[in-house]
Amino acid sequence: MSNPKYLTIDSLSLQQIIDEDSELIPLMTPEDEEEIRNEEVPGVLPILSLRNTVLFPGVVIPITAGRDQSIKLLKEANNGNKTIGVVAQKNEDVEHPTRQDIHNIGTVARILRTLKMPDGNTMVVIQGKKRFEVGKFVQEEPFIKAEVKELIEVMPEEKDTEFLAIIDSIRELSFKIIKENPSLPSEATFAIKNIKSDSFLVNFVSSNMNLKVAEKQDLLNISSLKERALATLKQMDAELQRLELKNVIHSKVREDMDQQQREYYLHQQMKTIQEELGGVSYDEDIEEMRAKAKKKKWTKEVEEVFNKEISRLQRMNPQVAEYGVQRNYLELLLDLPWQTYSKDKFDLKRAQRILDRDHFGMDKVKDRIIEHLAVLKLKGDMKSPIICLCGPPGVGKTSLGKSIAESLGRKYIRMSLGGLRDEAEIRGHRKTYIGAMPGRIIQNIKKAGTSNPVFILDEIDKLSNSHNGDPSSAMLEVLDPEQNTAFYDNYLEVDYDLSKVLFIATANSLSSIPWALRDRMEIIDVNGYIIDEKIEIAKKHLLPKQLKEHGLTSKDLQIGKRQLEKIITGYTRESGVRTLDKTLAKVVRYAAKSIALGESYNVKLTNADIETILGAPKMERDKYENNDVAGVVTGLAWTSVGGDILFIESILSKGKGNLSITGNLGKVMKESATIAMEYIKAHAAHFKIPLEDLEKKNVHIHVPEGATPKDGPSAGITMLTSIVSAFTKRKVKPKLAMTGEITLRGKVLPVGGIKEKILAAKRADIKEIILCKENEKDILEIKDKYLNGLKFHYVENMMEVIDKALLTQKVK
Repeated sequence: MSNPKYLTIDSLSLQQIIDEDSELIPLMTPEDEEEIRNEEVPGVLPILSLRNTVLFPGVVIPITAGRDQSIKLLKEANNGNKTIGVVAQKNEDVEHPTRQDIHNIGTVARILRTLKMPDGNTMVVIQGKKRFEVGKFVQEEPFIKAEVKELIEVMPEEKDTEFLAIIDSIRELSFKIIKENPSLPSEATFAIKNIKSDSFLVNFVSSNMNLKVAEKQDLLNISSLKERALATLKQMDAELQRLELKNVIHSKVREDMDQQQREYYLHQQMKTIQEELGGVSYDEDIEEMRAKAKKKKWTKEVEEVFNKEISRLQRMNPQVAEYGVQRNYLELLLDLPWQTYSKDKFDLKRAQRILDRDHFGMDKVKDRIIEHLAVLKLKGDMKSPIICLCGPPGVGKTSLGKSIAESLGRKYIRMSLGGLRDEAEIRGHRKTYIGAMPGRIIQNIKKAGTSNPVFILDEIDKLSNSHNGDPSSAMLEVLDPEQNTAFYDNYLEVDYDLSKVLFIATANSLSSIPWALRDRMEIIDVNGYIIDEKIEIAKKHLLPKQLKEHGLTSKDLQIGKRQLEKIITGYTRESGVRTLDKTLAKVVRYAAKSIALGESYNVKLTNADIETILGAPKMERDKYENNDVAGVVTGLAWTSVGGDILFIESILSKGKGNLSITGNLGKVMKESATIAMEYIKAHAAHFKIPLEDLEKKNVHIHVPEGATPKDGPSAGITMLTSIVSAFTKRKVKPKLAMTGEITLRGKVLPVGGIKEKILAAKRADIKEIILCKENEKDILEIKDKYLNGLKFHYVENMMEVIDKALLTQKVK
């Protein structure tokens, strides 16, 4: 323990007591404790008797000495070795204590600071060191000196769990007492937290408890630290109970004005003040509401409800809580756009231009909107369609809603459904509940100000449910054209017509949408973009947007098609363009920084510049691997971010015909491998595989990228082809990929995600694809530009797959 710089000051200024080089209250550490334990106690000590406190080892306390003998003792000790013996008096009224007037056990103390007070008293700060027992007095004038005997502290074992539990309880109770006792500063909590020594914690708490001197002396008399800690804990528990009881009694006897009387008094005051200032009275508010109601275009039913509710409001006492609830309800009725519609713009060519301006591709969605506008133009009135745009993230599903609203000339509302799990969020709460509100559908209609906005229901596949109800079931009424003409909100309690609202839902996957909800929507698939489309999107939309947001123009930065392709293939891997947008923003920020710092840079970026700004390419294109190794076949997979290729690897080893499967595969994919293996065993003769090989060789199937979970049936034909190639050593046709499910009879079944898989094949430079015959209809729906350079083989059974996929040539 380092020696602190101790001060002797003859002034009362606190600023002088505490300077930057001095320590006010040194906290004990285990190392300090060990040092004190090794100090020797002198055989004779000057004895300072304390009237109203007890000093514990390690604890620092300030004391004021007023008696002459005490002042002399402290002065001599301070000029000497600064060590004294401190003992508590049995009776604090005794002015000149003798041997019988002080307790037998005291504490060796060291004088840290002395301060002479203006009234002649001396204030000292002392720190306890060790306990001792008082022997016979060897001097009584001018102050007491006595023989002392050191008392050994009985310490608990290092891993005594009971002692450690007592210490934890002391610390916990200390926090509670500090919290309950308003006279204790909250900073005391930090002092307790900072104490690392268990013995010092016990002594510190014992010293600062609200106990009588005799009770504190009883604690000091205990030689065993564990027993002293337990006794301290008992005293703390009793003190906490007293504090809690005191606080309860205090809250009960506190005299408060009755709440209702108080509110009535305040309301009367407000009313008087309003009248004095010429403010609006409650009656005038009601008349103002009635005037607004006359201008509303609502139905007779709504008008009857309004008149009934406003009459009820008029009869209410404005001071009661229900008055505010009733008034809020009437204001909602007045604010809703009953039979108020924005006028549609029937210029179809203009609408097409707006849709083409903001979004590249998405022809199905655009056609559906133009069709709806055309029917509206011809008929003048029709129920709005309920569309669900389904596709991977970042393809522009949500932003498409804004363009649709602009093209139709309607208001735009977006409501995020991700994580929504309370049915009341859709249908609202009943008025009887405190804080009740209408559902978010009605709230958004009120905000839009018209009854025919474009309403985006974002992330409808992320709806969840809980004990509060199932919001997806509540959406059934909203999205059913036969029901939403009279949508019932629990708060509104009046039917509201949603049939003119153009609902557009967005989803990443249909699998998590309940079938009943899916059945009510018109599903339009929004697929990912090929590289050429992404280049056009970046050139026409993303780059100009980023330049504008960063205060630049096309003269400040130009990115060519080759550089855009490098960014797309080397730094992004997605179906949409969200990551591409962020990456372009980084490139534009580089140019903005260079301009701001006055640094030179290439306005027209090269491939080298791209790597300087973005670093080495992070994404390698899905590359086809050669066919030099038997048993390696390229499959096509669908992921949440688009299509991908994967390699199915099979290898043979000596064994007993066992099948091993690795690569973090799901249950369905493992079942596909088992089906493929059993089919090969049943048709071994056709594939010219010796039965001996099947019985004496183990087959191991692996799908690389083991950290990525994989599942689904579409790799069935790929696995079977891989195993046959491994057994026969026949080469797989170069630049060939396949996808399809198999059955035990060898039949090939269709799979989904065909467009995404074809895009992945084009990225990987695949030339030929094997598909199920039933998937041919999916190919016919895809534009020719996606199919250029690809040859398709449509098969119905596994024999055809093997004939088309495997060459007669064998591997080396």
